[in-house]
Amino acid sequence: MATVVLDGISTRYEVAGSGPPLLMYSPGGFEATIEKWSAIGVYAKINILDHLTKHFTCIMFDRRDTGASGGRVEFLRWSLYATQGKALLDHLGFAKAHVMGGCMGVPCALAFGVNYPEATLSLPLIWPVGGAAYRMSSHLRYAQHLAFVQQEGLAGVAALVQSEGKHFGADPRVGPWGSVLKHDREFAAAYVKLDLAKYSALVAGTVRTMHDSDTAPGAEPEELMNLDIPALVIPGADAAHATSGARYLAECLPRAEYWDVAPADQTEANAPARILQFLGAG
Repeated sequence: MATVVLDGISTRYEVAGSGPPLLMYSPGGFEATIEKWSAIGVYAKINILDHLTKHFTCIMFDRRDTGASGGRVEFLRWSLYATQGKALLDHLGFAKAHVMGGCMGVPCALAFGVNYPEATLSLPLIWPVGGAAYRMSSHLRYAQHLAFVQQEGLAGVAALVQSEGKHFGADPRVGPWGSVLKHDREFAAAYVKLDLAKYSALVAGTVRTMHDSDTAPGAEPEELMNLDIPALVIPGADAAHATSGARYLAECLPRAEYWDVAPADQTEANAPARILQFLGAG
């Protein structure tokens, strides 16, 4: 593991394997860490990392505001995660890369493609978040955080993180910067001094910029329709990864391939081979 400061934010990253560069936006919702590629859900089931590192230089990192990476209290937008990924590629000396996203990493990858199309070789997109239930649960999570802030203040948030150590996905009360509060004392000291009204407005605005549709977030449909980049969409089928969201992406992305295989039938025997085929390594 290594750490580098990108756009003023410390970023924990790892490079594994060899071959063409593959920038990987981790799954795991609000705890999108390097380890999630081999530890959770479909990614562990299909053992994707072992297959990819045989053909690609896999660039993995803890998304800003999660894991051991740092963060900054500001209006969160998907484009901020694109900025982080592009800065990491620049740091490592890669002008272009395939850009993979899993789960909540998919909208980050989409934002990367929209903001840096010249640096994007392709977009393999696995189990994109989306759907009405995902939007509703996301809005509820932020509302629960704001309710706790109004009751206990920002000092109460910091104290809760230190006592229980949970991230935003596991305990909505800690908010989107819970992971940073856990490991960065300087950040926590500044956090508790923030103006409460301004902070509450910022969080309320972030809900709209991050979770503004019943389809799949990350970029406007018109932006996706103008992307001349090959894409592979692998669907999920649950409350956070609605199949409708995956279909939406396939309809919006003009060069998309949709892998019409039910999640239960996505296995190590077929899914890695399909991804490698798309990436030109199969």
